[in-house]
Amino acid sequence: MKNIDIVNGFLNYLRVEKNYSDKTIKSYEDDLNSFSLEINKSLLDVTEEDIIEYLKVLKNNKYKKTSVSRKISSLKSFYKYINFKKIKEGYNPTTYILYPKRDRKLPNFIEYNELEELIRSSLEGKNQERNNLIIELLYATGMRVSELVNIKINDIDFNDQSIRVMGKGSKERIVYFGEYALNAMNSYIKGERKEVLKNINSEWLFPNKKGEHLSTRMIELIVDKLMRNVSIKSKVSPHTLRHTFATHLLNSGCDIRVVQELLGHENLTTTEVYTHITNEELRSTYLKFHSRK
Repeated sequence: MKNIDIVNGFLNYLRVEKNYSDKTIKSYEDDLNSFSLEINKSLLDVTEEDIIEYLKVLKNNKYKKTSVSRKISSLKSFYKYINFKKIKEGYNPTTYILYPKRDRKLPNFIEYNELEELIRSSLEGKNQERNNLIIELLYATGMRVSELVNIKINDIDFNDQSIRVMGKGSKERIVYFGEYALNAMNSYIKGERKEVLKNINSEWLFPNKKGEHLSTRMIELIVDKLMRNVSIKSKVSPHTLRHTFATHLLNSGCDIRVVQELLGHENLTTTEVYTHITNEELRSTYLKFHSRK
């Protein structure tokens, strides 16, 4: 089999059986194609040594650890598929390939007064009902921007004030929102959303004029535009509001396992990074108020 045929079979498996997003599938495709070009041999004849040499090339070319980890993950998933589909049973050259040790960075978040300033900015200018709901929902639920744009009206339980979202790896979970987001949602659905759609039917909460859902890039541009009118100096993206959601909950005493479920983290260690932020807040407060530092 040619490499291109093997890769295409894998990509189709991700699309049809795993229901991965187009963006994720494209990432796998790029990783496998670059690996295939580098080793210049059949993907079914690859050895562990081939992969080690490939990783050395990436290191010499100054690839970030996160990029290297993603490429390793793509290879591991690919060869797991090779075994699963019995294309070449008992064959996996990635078994003993380790991920590089990651440099853990503290997530960026904003204080509540800064959040209020961003919310006020969202209530000004064109599309204010839509923009306000975007900010309110991102902060209220902690969802990813990819989850936000894929919300359908039928996913929302207005009585329970909850939303059924599809997270990474097609894992479904429930997120909740409060009165601020509920009021913003009702105003938007009855107002701007109808104006955008006119006589077109759309299942999406955030549709464009064609009835298709907004792109993640469009949400990022909306947040960037709102940031021009505030005094916040740090970089704020839609993902910053996810970090802010988690940090504020933990600072208020919320159980970390609850936060893990709300964020859709598979492993608790992923959520634990936010405890470093809350511990730092405790330290700074202590140093500010204790008389004998």
